[in-house]
Amino acid sequence: MRRRPRIPPSPLPQREGVDPVRIRLPRDGGWATVREHLVERLAAGAGVIDGMFGDGLIVGADGRPVAPDAAYEPGMFVWFHRELPDEEPVPFALDVVYRDEHIVVADKPHFLATTPRGGHVAETALARLRRELGLPAIGAAHRLDRLTAGLVLFTVRPEERGAYQTLFRDRLVRKEYEAVAPYDTGLALPRTVTSRIVKERGVLAAREVAGEPNAHTEVELTDHRDGLGRYRLLPHTGQTHQLRVHMNALGVPILGDPLYPVVTGPVPAGDFRRPLQLLARVLEFTDPVTGRAHRFVSGRALRAWSSYDEWAQGA
Repeated sequence: MRRRPRIPPSPLPQREGVDPVRIRLPRDGGWATVREHLVERLAAGAGVIDGMFGDGLIVGADGRPVAPDAAYEPGMFVWFHRELPDEEPVPFALDVVYRDEHIVVADKPHFLATTPRGGHVAETALARLRRELGLPAIGAAHRLDRLTAGLVLFTVRPEERGAYQTLFRDRLVRKEYEAVAPYDTGLALPRTVTSRIVKERGVLAAREVAGEPNAHTEVELTDHRDGLGRYRLLPHTGQTHQLRVHMNALGVPILGDPLYPVVTGPVPAGDFRRPLQLLARVLEFTDPVTGRAHRFVSGRALRAWSSYDEWAQGA
């Protein structure tokens, strides 16, 4: 059994709360130089890569710039900072509802991604918390969709992250969501929705297919008025877009959903009107490090329920 290579500590500091990119050169390959491999591997293009080498932005484990003609060494690590995209600031507060020496629980607003991905890098909950709390080692134990608001668990110590991630993997966290969607007098609730959901890379919307169910959600109606329903959603699995897919399958798609039932055009950057009316309301678990029982409740409210006209008008 081959041992996993020891990963050296990063020689570069974070930038705007974002870690540098780390690349390990493959054991097998016919590249003569480090440059040849990076040009082939990265999508930036040869000109951009050459510019980074010329500016000394690609470094080795000792923190020194790697020369463009440096010989290819299998297993070698190199680091560099990605060019941060020009991001539209998300103009909503990221509230910390709990913090101790092991975890931070944040109440994420709509439109803020949990962790860096795609065009959302510095404007993410993770990068914001690193900057605002001065905790460069903080990491996410799980993720919420960018369009979903509510509670997210972060870990303070990297060596403890696996223990908290295991809670989610083993379904030892009780998660309760709230949603606002149309009210259907013919829909019998409560009920448990089960189906098989697949999400293909490059395809925006997930879909239900035939086969053994991999997604289970309890759906309850807690109130209704003026053609709208307020729903409690209890997921027992964590498939991508699971709650959105299941509510759509019931014929009551969540208000503000740009993917279900129909994929709409991209929302312009800076348009923060009519957010998806889905909120991660409750997070409950036993701390695997301290043994303490935790129950956290979001302080956010779904606008379409408290003031539908304001939400619909984007006020």
